[in-house]
Amino acid sequence: MKLLEGKVAIITGASRGIGKGIAEVFAKHGANVAFTYSSSAASAEALEAELNALGVKAKGYQSNAADFNEAQTFVDAVLADFGTVDILINNAGITKDNLLMRMSEADFDQVIDVNLKSVFNMTKAIQKTFLKQRAGSIINISSVVGVSGNAGQTNYAASKAGAIGFTKSVALELGSRNIRCNAIAPGFIETEMTAKLSEDVVKGWREGIPLKRGGTTEDVANACLFLASDMSAYVTGQVLNVCGGMLT
Repeated sequence: MKLLEGKVAIITGASRGIGKGIAEVFAKHGANVAFTYSSSAASAEALEAELNALGVKAKGYQSNAADFNEAQTFVDAVLADFGTVDILINNAGITKDNLLMRMSEADFDQVIDVNLKSVFNMTKAIQKTFLKQRAGSIINISSVVGVSGNAGQTNYAASKAGAIGFTKSVALELGSRNIRCNAIAPGFIETEMTAKLSEDVVKGWREGIPLKRGGTTEDVANACLFLASDMSAYVTGQVLNVCGGMLT
């Protein structure tokens, strides 16, 4: 059974990692996918081809969700190309980790812009469409760090905690129009980014997780699939921790 047959999903930052995993699972479930990428055109073209081969419509757009006007231009282009949008996944994100004592203002501002301001920009840009059709599912990719904090990540934790507060507020504002908004807080997910860490560091992470393994991008994508589909029709304003029990 394809849970997203004929639906149109926007996914920001989908050329690699969690965003790519979400795009792949959504396409397998029949969703047409419009995604953004920042610089990796070759990866974006490869993903576009991979998704189209599954029999859905997919298109990548080079766009910076952290820029208010670019976000609106991107959504307008998707509406022109796809006709409608049913699902928004705010996934674009970066890290610039450092102890507060050593963190520059630029590193704080940039992480807030890409991880949090982009959520505002994209939600604002799609809101009219969702209000008009009296339906829509917004899923914001937060982090366990946004729930519990983490030393050396004040900027990242603040941005991801902010996304949770934004999620709950949007759920309260738009619920009466049948627009749902939820957040997912992934734990230690093994991606291209974590592949750069030493094996000892990764092993240490895994040992601290009750399920004794890192998560996969598919683990996060499956949670997104639930929140994007009608299976979660009565779920809004919630944070789903996909962390192998790390936050228990």
